[in-house]
Amino acid sequence: MTHVFRPSVLLLLITVLSGCANPLYYAQAVSGQIELLIKRRPVEEVLADPATPLETRQQLELVRQLRDFASGDLLLPDNRSYRTYADLQRPFVVWDVFATPELSLEPKRWCFLVAGCVPYRGYFARDQAEQFAAGLKRKGYDVYVGGVPAYSTLGWFNDPLLNTFIHRSEAELAGLLFHELAHQKLYVSGDSAFNESFATVIELEGVKRWFQQSGNANEAGAYRQKIKRREEFTALVLKHRARLKEIYASDLSDTEKRLAKMRVFGELRIDYATLKASWNGYAAFDNWFAQDLSNAHLIAIGLYTQYVAAFQALLAQHGGDLTTFYREVDRLAQLPPDERAAVLQTRM
Repeated sequence: MTHVFRPSVLLLLITVLSGCANPLYYAQAVSGQIELLIKRRPVEEVLADPATPLETRQQLELVRQLRDFASGDLLLPDNRSYRTYADLQRPFVVWDVFATPELSLEPKRWCFLVAGCVPYRGYFARDQAEQFAAGLKRKGYDVYVGGVPAYSTLGWFNDPLLNTFIHRSEAELAGLLFHELAHQKLYVSGDSAFNESFATVIELEGVKRWFQQSGNANEAGAYRQKIKRREEFTALVLKHRARLKEIYASDLSDTEKRLAKMRVFGELRIDYATLKASWNGYAAFDNWFAQDLSNAHLIAIGLYTQYVAAFQALLAQHGGDLTTFYREVDRLAQLPPDERAAVLQTRM
């Protein structure tokens, strides 16, 4: 099936979404989004194609069930998102660039008219992300470039399923779909911690309810174990990040701060080795620790979970009723940023 769209309209939309970004940046955003629109095919068409590998076919069948569950049971948007499939023939859809000053944990932010100001800048091509990161590094920033398997256009487009995540486990695939659709349900411009924490709660609650329905005890158990280890990893990194924050705010000289910074990252690695020893060979975070870690690597850690406890408490307060929960979260979203954060803090 051929998907008809107007490139001029797409160009105008992404130009608006890009806010203060320069023309070269939103030009790559336009071409990247167009690639997704051109390559996507209805799931039904991909399933009917004899050239579709069996494993992909099985995963797409699973997604159809997950997608209906998301709209029917989790009350997430019932639209054409994740009802088409695109094979981009690369491991990630975008690469995000994170940056901080050398002796600060305050992230550099980029502003967009709809998404607001966020602590990263995404590129559809890795070489462009690396080139931009190199320029920031020359200016003295700590930088980190990370691959992203999926992103949400917040309902502006019907986001497709991608080869970058389609072959994940049942629990991971379910969690990713529920998380991204939650961004379409509710999104507050410029408040990444609020948005990601809300979406993470829907992800966790959705996967729990999915397995309660499907009865796949083994997958459910493996997922709970993975979440527990992710929480332990996050707690470990946040502990050392707090130490760095104290160091950077201290009266030490810059030279002393640099030496202390090196010690903290070294101790983080030692503590991770100890933690990993209790995981029976689980090594999902080894690649993260294999990098030359810097302040920039710490930006996203904890971002997805900062207010998770507060949102979970709110959901429990309403007996797990999602309709009421969504209404209350929407009310929080209408508050001024400082007041919203204060309310969430009191619930933690």
